[in-house]
Amino acid sequence: MYTAQGTIEKSHLLEQHQPLVRRIALQMMARLPASVELDDLIQAGMLGLLDASSRYQDHRGAQFETFVSQRIRGAMLDELRASDWGSRGLRQSARGIEKAIQALGHRLGRAPTESEIARELKIDLETYQSMLQDIQGCQLLYVEDFAKGDPDNPFLDLHAQDARKGRGELDDPLARLLESGFRHQLVDAIAALPERDQLLLKLYYEEELNLREIGAVLEVSQSRVCQLHGQAVSRLRAKLKDAL
Repeated sequence: MYTAQGTIEKSHLLEQHQPLVRRIALQMMARLPASVELDDLIQAGMLGLLDASSRYQDHRGAQFETFVSQRIRGAMLDELRASDWGSRGLRQSARGIEKAIQALGHRLGRAPTESEIARELKIDLETYQSMLQDIQGCQLLYVEDFAKGDPDNPFLDLHAQDARKGRGELDDPLARLLESGFRHQLVDAIAALPERDQLLLKLYYEEELNLREIGAVLEVSQSRVCQLHGQAVSRLRAKLKDAL
């Protein structure tokens, strides 16, 4: 619905696209720790939606829903950055789990169970599962993974400034990963995960189901899906450590 001036009426816009904002927020929640509130993400997304409505121009050729989806996600990410949800302590916990999984994998020659990981960390199973809930949302890759022990020369700072040899283009760290065969290593690492972990990742990243929907498929609670997702990411990081 448009106004006499040809702009989108805001009240109609919010009502029509509120389900889209909620859906994007629910999708993002699977990557975030339990401390992040769904309502905060939705509120940030609604602000992003309003901003998108004022910036969108039909003649640019982009579909409106595609355009606003990008703006909504961007607004939610800005909110997360402002609240600094990925603390150093969170990363340390994630790396502790990753190291335990990696060590056990080498010793056992297979993917370790949750109980085995908990014993390796010298904590009980309940505490381990609580840690999984807390680290939910830690990235698969960290900038520090590429630093090679040199904190004064971070990977991105070094390579984002270098021009490609013989070309005037800026070096792109993501392109370097893809060119190095990292994508194939990631595919192989996912294929080596336990079947339940593979299914969970497929449901979330390919089918784009939210936590509640995944829980219904796996017949577990929503909080349990969070734990399993965090553990799956930790397993991937452990398997990809050598590649990095």
